[in-house]
Amino acid sequence: MAANYNFKKITVVPSGKEIIDIILSRTQRQTPTVVHKGYAINRLKQFYMRKVKYTQTNFHEKLSAIIDEFPRLDDIHPFYAELLHVLYDKDHFKLALGQVNNARNSISKTAKHYLRLIKYGDSLYRCKSMKVAALGCMCTYVKKIGPSLAYLEQIRQHMSRLPSIDPNTRTLLICGFPNVGKSSFMNKITRADVDVQSYAFTTKSLFVGHTDYKYLRYQVIDTPGLLDRPFEGRNIIEMCSITALAHLRTAVLFFLDVSGSCGYTVAQQAALFHSIKSLFMNKPLLIVCNKIDLQSLDKIPEDDHKLVMEMKSEATKTLLGLGGDPNDDGVLLTMSTLTEDGVSAVKNAACERLLNQRVEVKMKSKKINDCLNRFHVAMPKIRDNKERPLCIPQSVLDSKNKDAPIEKKKLERDLEEENGGAGVYSASLKKHYLLADDLWKEDSIPEILDGHNVYDFIDSDILQRLEELEKEEGLRLEAEADDDDAEMDGVELTADEQKALAEIRKKKSILIHEHRIKKSTAESRPIVPRKFDKDNKFTTNRMGRELSKLGLDPSSAIERARSRSRGEKRGRSTTGRGDGVMDMDVDQPSNKKLRLRSRSRSVMSSKKGGEIVPGAGFRDVEQKNQALKIAMKSNKQRNKNARRGEADRVIPTLRPKHLFSGKRSIGKTDRR
Repeated sequence: MAANYNFKKITVVPSGKEIIDIILSRTQRQTPTVVHKGYAINRLKQFYMRKVKYTQTNFHEKLSAIIDEFPRLDDIHPFYAELLHVLYDKDHFKLALGQVNNARNSISKTAKHYLRLIKYGDSLYRCKSMKVAALGCMCTYVKKIGPSLAYLEQIRQHMSRLPSIDPNTRTLLICGFPNVGKSSFMNKITRADVDVQSYAFTTKSLFVGHTDYKYLRYQVIDTPGLLDRPFEGRNIIEMCSITALAHLRTAVLFFLDVSGSCGYTVAQQAALFHSIKSLFMNKPLLIVCNKIDLQSLDKIPEDDHKLVMEMKSEATKTLLGLGGDPNDDGVLLTMSTLTEDGVSAVKNAACERLLNQRVEVKMKSKKINDCLNRFHVAMPKIRDNKERPLCIPQSVLDSKNKDAPIEKKKLERDLEEENGGAGVYSASLKKHYLLADDLWKEDSIPEILDGHNVYDFIDSDILQRLEELEKEEGLRLEAEADDDDAEMDGVELTADEQKALAEIRKKKSILIHEHRIKKSTAESRPIVPRKFDKDNKFTTNRMGRELSKLGLDPSSAIERARSRSRGEKRGRSTTGRGDGVMDMDVDQPSNKKLRLRSRSRSVMSSKKGGEIVPGAGFRDVEQKNQALKIAMKSNKQRNKNARRGEADRVIPTLRPKHLFSGKRSIGKTDRR
């Protein structure tokens, strides 16, 4: 449960200017930025609508992340909700989040409105102007919530410094007047390091530590000091303690300074106890008399002793309400943090009382019946009258017997202390070697001896053994070759079998070749698929043979076919770079578009200077080129006007009413 209240994970809240810079730069980087005047009007609309929608989406995500990461006061534990209210005023906190939410909704409405306007835009200038206006309105909304974002960032920084308190775990809470020894006690029983000084209100916030009892982890909370005054007059530091007392299920340790060295009398401390005793209901309560090294509880004045006994009776009533023993004297304890007398007893008593109270609560709950049905204690039946005493191993008995000598194994640390300590003693890495004689362990092994490597002479028969292994391997391979009757050699096959085997191998090689062709990349394939020449039958050599049979010279036709194929390949390879594209606000088009554009240009250029197709109606190549030039020139103006074709006669509204009708001017008002 504690992970749900880890406020350190809340990300930094950027300022309004930083959000605007982040979103606008992201829009510029993540959306297309090249647009031409010759684009169709629908393409221009889509270009600017995409920019507006992308910007609105990013603003929405950024502001939503800020709203969602901050805790909702109605959904978290009442302790944290009240603590946030005490520290930051929940009305201001909700107001700041509400302003961020309103800005998010306003940005969404603005984007929706301008997207509708751009959808009906009729020119490049108007679409671009509405895009600029839309982004400007979004940025204005973000600038307006700048103070709210700064306030939320301050709250985030303060919340990240709050301790991680789990409201549902076992907790000990220390309270009382200032300077009565609360922080000193916490430093003694936990590993926390709370500042301790001789003046009051050293502790100004909640501090958390952890201790162990019966293999269970307990959470210890040190609260700031409380003064005996009305609830309305308490400051923020005191309200942190009141909030923890009111909303956490804990064992309360109320500290008393019976010596009076804290600057407050026992009567004032008793008055504080009675003023806040309503916060102790249904909680284990212990009254701890601290600083008994200065003055013991038995030697205090009679009036002060009477007040302490009254507090003890109130604590006993609280104990009776939880089902405790009325004769239990454990509600009033004494200790001294200076001499550490009674510190462990106070901790153990508080942990034990809290553990019993939690068990009693669970036993009274409705879920206990479901749990009891799962338990079954088996009691064995008596078979005979034979006694069967406990059988305890002798090693266990020896370990329990304190008088018996216990052989302690020497550790490496003990050897280090015996031989001079750290920096002097060096552990031996050879003492665990398994050798025939233990005296050999510390012998040094030379690497070079008489100019030779020692390792070359460790095994003198190594070459002989290698030769034996090779012979054995050769015999084993020969035996396997003799036993393998399934394999057939080509010499043992008949002529028909050899011919069939050759056909099979040829067929296999053809299949492998076809598979490799299919796996080749798209760039290695021809641009136009050869639908009628899948088996590569129509080649230039075959064309030459056919023309020769007809009595024609095939050399010019073969040369023309080869030059055309080389021209197409050269066009595809050299025009794939893409030419520099001008325009307003962006990068170059993608490589895929450049390749398609260059490919289409190369194909057109190759066809432009080609031969005249019979029946096309052209006198010669020059007339054909002239006709193509006139056709391209006629399409140019039509594309500028964003016409779909020659039959497109649509005349758009030049001045749409929803864009140009505004406030009524002086004069007639019957028309707008």
